[in-house]
Amino acid sequence: MSISGPTRCCPPVFAARLRRADAEALASAFRAVADPARLRLLSLIAARPGGEACVCHLLEPIGLSQPTVSHHMKLLYEAGLVDRERRGSRVYYRIVPERLAALRDALALPDPIDESPGKRRERARG
Repeated sequence: MSISGPTRCCPPVFAARLRRADAEALASAFRAVADPARLRLLSLIAARPGGEACVCHLLEPIGLSQPTVSHHMKLLYEAGLVDRERRGSRVYYRIVPERLAALRDALALPDPIDESPGKRRERARG
């Protein structure tokens, strides 16, 4: 199962038993956002005019070196959380909102949350 692309990456964690491949894909994406510097980078990009930034815009606010910021951006890109576009010698990054929504939705509790476990299993089987 691929974590990249705009489609939902995985089924909701709490709707049914999670397959190993789905759990690994989710864990990979969550590892990408589990780093404080990468969370700050996502926040900085989201706050920029037009919702995009090149590494040169991120260096001073985050206080890390260019190679370190580039490495973090590469990891966020590989996780499908940001997209990138080369413009001359610079690369501009923007957040992929569908991927962040997929991660959020994967942790959503089923409605209603006060359902008995047996009813949840029946609903999960379809």
